Amino acid sequence: MAVKPEHGVQWRRLARFHRETMHGYERRLAAIGGEIRRIRECAGLPQSVAEEAESLVKRYFDTVAGFPPEVVAVAVLWVAAKAAGVPRPLEDFLRCSKAEERRVRRVAWRLKEVMKLDRRPSIEDYVKTLAARVNLPAAVVKSAVELLERNRRVLAGKNPWVSAAAALWLASFKKLGLLKALAEAAGTTTVSIRKAAGRMKV
Repeated sequence: MAVKPEHGVQWRRLARFHRETMHGYERRLAAIGGEIRRIRECAGLPQSVAEEAESLVKRYFDTVAGFPPEVVAVAVLWVAAKAAGVPRPLEDFLRCSKAEERRVRRVAWRLKEVMKLDRRPSIEDYVKTLAARVNLPAAVVKSAVELLERNRRVLAGKNPWVSAAAALWLASFKKLGLLKALAEAAGTTTVSIRKAAGRMKV
């Protein structure tokens, strides 16, 4: 709603404060996002890890407030890589950034503490995310989740993005052309998906 003169001085001040706050938030998100993408490429990480890192920044924005974009970017990528099942040494990220190790560890510790209070994403979350990226119907999602539930023991400790992609591929009856699309959406390779699919009992 537009702020009109009759709304008074206080309304106009509140509106200006809101605009400035939102602009600062979006500008900071853009700066951190740029660093995340640059470091991901430098460190050779899957695209899915960068997306998870950006999601963490938005979800825990208040937690990482006050730290430089390069520090936040390294911390969230480090945490996101581990959460995605592709952990990397902190040195791999620091090599691609000017961020100070001590501050990165501090931000990462803060993130891990607040993340403990939230539930971890389920395998169903990964399946739904990938299905949405490649436009698969709800029936395929349901079949993929059921398939993963039956193979939970076999897939324990495996990369959840790869497992979810393999289950969706199998649930789609190995649809021609879908394998490559799933690999791109999951930030992995078609070979990894085929191997994961081979371990599953349909």
